[in-house]
Amino acid sequence: MKYEIVIGLEVHVELATESKIFCSCSSKFGAEPNDNVCPACCGMPGMLPVTNEKAIDLGITAGLLLNCHINRVTTFDKKSYYYPDLPNAYQITQWFSPVCVDGGLEIETQAGKKVIGIKQIHLEEDAGKLVHDDWTDSTLVDFNRTGVPLVEIVSQPDLRSVEEVLAYLERLRAVLRFAKVSDCRLELGSMRCDVNLSVRPYGSEKLGVRTEMKNMNSLSAIARAIEYEAARHIDAIELGTKTLIQETRRWDDISGKSFAMRNKETAEDYRYFPDPNLVPIVIDEEWIERIRASLPELPEKKAMRYVSELGLTEESTALITASRNLCDIFEAAYPISGSPRETANWLIMDCMSYLRSKQLSADDLIIDPLKLGELIRMTIEGEITRNAARRILTAVIEQDADPKKIIEEKGLSVQSDEGTILAIVERAVADNPKSVQDYRNGKTKAMQAIFGSIMKELKGNGDPQVIQRLLKEVLDREE
Repeated sequence: MKYEIVIGLEVHVELATESKIFCSCSSKFGAEPNDNVCPACCGMPGMLPVTNEKAIDLGITAGLLLNCHINRVTTFDKKSYYYPDLPNAYQITQWFSPVCVDGGLEIETQAGKKVIGIKQIHLEEDAGKLVHDDWTDSTLVDFNRTGVPLVEIVSQPDLRSVEEVLAYLERLRAVLRFAKVSDCRLELGSMRCDVNLSVRPYGSEKLGVRTEMKNMNSLSAIARAIEYEAARHIDAIELGTKTLIQETRRWDDISGKSFAMRNKETAEDYRYFPDPNLVPIVIDEEWIERIRASLPELPEKKAMRYVSELGLTEESTALITASRNLCDIFEAAYPISGSPRETANWLIMDCMSYLRSKQLSADDLIIDPLKLGELIRMTIEGEITRNAARRILTAVIEQDADPKKIIEEKGLSVQSDEGTILAIVERAVADNPKSVQDYRNGKTKAMQAIFGSIMKELKGNGDPQVIQRLLKEVLDREE
């Protein structure tokens, strides 16, 4: 019998706010344990929450990007459960009236385009982090993450394969990052995914027994987990060796297996009820239109414009539009450089090469685009050589240096005076008789050795075209 996999995803995304959702503590990643805590976010009695308006803005932004209906009144509720990293023994979330409902995200796979339904997007606070110390055989709690604002994006069970799941997550991440809703750094936990999976015979409308794998933050792990769990379900049905139950499971990427954690809770288990300390939030049309007006041009539209209007190749466009940061730098730099294509090449090749050497990503590139554009313009117009420009680029990135000042201070302007270059060329020819003889015997590559010695004497700042022309003239003279 053939089986169909049915998958729904719950994607938790940390919002790009400066402070937490219900207090003024910093929400930034990387602080020392328990540095970013206050009586409110660590659950001290009598401390009242105050809603962060920026978190609501980003929730609405996510909803508009995913074609959702924005609820005009949204409320916060208490979700009761006990866990050591949840200081209040409840989580503030949205159950009865989430900020966004009924949306969809289009994905594309080898099978074609498909819209994955979005059931809802709701805001909630994150929990803390448990740190297991094997040396002391103890578990420590870091509350820095407690209260960090999240959106949970709940899909409909519309996904049917690993390929669709990965396409959905990659598309979702690209859209949210582009609009600066979140950095969606899977490796840092700012984007995490719960995978709800069941299987059923092809053609059946009845859903099978559902299991959930929690807090997955690696695309490769998600792919392996889906393949394993689907096979486990099918084996259980076909062989009858075990009874499938609705439960929450943990994925172990080392062993390549999932393990039962607990029976899957229901809404009744969580005892949802409205949080009496947080008033309902009314979202009017003016608020929604303000957010809509701030939405960026999305990657696919940028890509079409870059190709049709700026003449970029599809390959270059795909690389640049993968990062909002690169797009912003590109669009500010190319009017200064005068060449969209050259600007794109510098970003893709030289800037990315620098980032790779520092183990950084495109979103980590910090450079003044006006200085980058000026550096590219001077290179195009022959004021400096490409090699000199590469050296200057490092200083522009690391020190925010002015390219013109570096050129003046270090004497990096291109040497194009033909009289000066000719004297160096003739001297180089006299100093390399073997290369000269090889060239005149038909080994044209021997010219490059002489060219290299000339550039060395000019400290890499000679005009290559002038050098090549003068060198060829000298070499072609009759002895």
